[in-house]
Amino acid sequence: MFEFVQSWYKRYFTDPQASLLVVLLIVSFVIMYFMGGMLAPFFAAIIIAYMLEGSVSTLETKNIPRLLAVNMVFVLFVTFLAFLVVVLLPIISRQASQFFQDLPGMVNDGQALLMKLPQQYPEFITEESVNQVIVASTTAISAMGQSILSFTLASVPVIISVLVYLVLVPLMVFLLLKDKSDIINWMFRFLPTDRHLINSLWQEMDAQIGNYIRGKVYEIIIIYLASYLLFKVLGLNYASFLAIIVGLSVLIPYIGAAVVTVPVALVGYFQWGFDPSFIWLMAGYGVLQFLDGNVLVPVLFSDVVNLHPLAIIVSILVFGGLWGFWGIFFAIPLATLVKALIYAWPTQAMEAAK
Repeated sequence: MFEFVQSWYKRYFTDPQASLLVVLLIVSFVIMYFMGGMLAPFFAAIIIAYMLEGSVSTLETKNIPRLLAVNMVFVLFVTFLAFLVVVLLPIISRQASQFFQDLPGMVNDGQALLMKLPQQYPEFITEESVNQVIVASTTAISAMGQSILSFTLASVPVIISVLVYLVLVPLMVFLLLKDKSDIINWMFRFLPTDRHLINSLWQEMDAQIGNYIRGKVYEIIIIYLASYLLFKVLGLNYASFLAIIVGLSVLIPYIGAAVVTVPVALVGYFQWGFDPSFIWLMAGYGVLQFLDGNVLVPVLFSDVVNLHPLAIIVSILVFGGLWGFWGIFFAIPLATLVKALIYAWPTQAMEAAK
């Protein structure tokens, strides 16, 4: 056993580049796991600055000085942020509050509808199975209510956290964009001169992660606007709130679209019943999901992510369990990083082939 472990170690970890990469990965993981809460505003600023860097670089290619390009992009970013906070967020918050107030009534109506099913279809549905569904749904809704109550009771810390994000994050974004070269040069001082493995891995991941993040943000915005337009034209209640959760559902491939269909269908049914408006809603929503999966995603993510669906689902479960929302958001790029790391990792056999 010892000889096997020794042979495995010599094969994969004797290369200095591999050892350096292991150290960097371990340090990064430890920092994110144990200090993720404290450094969350800083990580958010890094992510936003990384997303905005593409626009800054595009302006630089048009012979615009970097500082001017940074100022132009930053002003647009702050304007968009102000629109979200001042205009969009109050509307969504108000509709979400109204939705959760009306939810018990919709649940009671749904339970009454379910209790009629055993009488209408006794050969397919039993009272016992209906009772199990009612108990499970009641338990889930009670847990949701407790979460909302705890969020309300902790509203003061939440407000403080939001204020911290609104002040610190834009400031750090501006500084990261403005002093990008100085920050990168300072970080390189702590790395050895020979770092070809890290450089090659970063070049591959830079294109992957950058394209994925920008594509995912575009997808969220497009799906939100399209679903909001659909819901508003049909006169669906809570249009803004439902549209935002439909937009955010694209963060979880395969699962998100299926889960978010439930509240959309419930609101439509309890508002109209099985009349033409409900049929138009579900038909339009189905077309929207079809176009997202078969037109929008291939256009935005062409050749960006080449992962098996099972690998994507597992990465969402793992990284989402570790880092919550941000883990889900970056699950696919992190899985791509793991895949690239496996293929790029130096071994004795690769060195011999060279």
